[in-house]
Amino acid sequence: MNDAVQYEQNEIDKFDNLAHEWWDVNGQFKTLHHINPTRLLFITKEIDLRDKSVIDIGCGGGILTESIAKLGASVTGIDLAPRSIQIAKLHLHESRLNINYECTDIETLANSASNHYNILTCMEMLEHVPEPELIIKNCAKLLSPGGVAFFSTINRNLKSYLLDIIAAEYILKIIPQGTHEYKKFIKPSELCQMLIRNGFTISKIAGISYNPLTHISDLKPNVDTNYILSCRKI
Repeated sequence: MNDAVQYEQNEIDKFDNLAHEWWDVNGQFKTLHHINPTRLLFITKEIDLRDKSVIDIGCGGGILTESIAKLGASVTGIDLAPRSIQIAKLHLHESRLNINYECTDIETLANSASNHYNILTCMEMLEHVPEPELIIKNCAKLLSPGGVAFFSTINRNLKSYLLDIIAAEYILKIIPQGTHEYKKFIKPSELCQMLIRNGFTISKIAGISYNPLTHISDLKPNVDTNYILSCRKI
């Protein structure tokens, strides 16, 4: 494993080309708008966000980032897609929130702001990078000792392939085709092992359910498809 974080330009371009869709609740990212309250509920059940220093890794257009800021946190959001960051900054004129958005990579930030943040979020990102453990390694650098991190991604099995790729991308078309690659999905056991190797203790894990017909999302015990977990830096 190369110690330098590697990114695939086609993955960055994929989201950069859809940047104008980020805040369209009926657009290409509508499922993120639908599941965002569920992600936020999981976070707030674990920790009080008020007056905390938070870093949102792979923030995109700022859907989760803004929700966290509204609860009184001091938030920085980073993403490598320049147009997504531009859209996130522009949306601040509507939301009137104070958020620091940067178009930068996690390794650069980790080298300049180590042990700086109380809370870290990294949602729906790990399944889009070639070496997710290097992202986790740098997440650990960013957090202060005792800091809490939240990760969400997709389990790797037949059910997740059928639901998150075949159904979501090609039958129901609720997300753009080509959004996911099955081989990059991560089993919960694999994610937990990566976190433990990089100095985290696992706190809680839950599945995220989503009904594409009713647009209702909720937390569930079963982690067979989409899931979210919290962990603490030792």
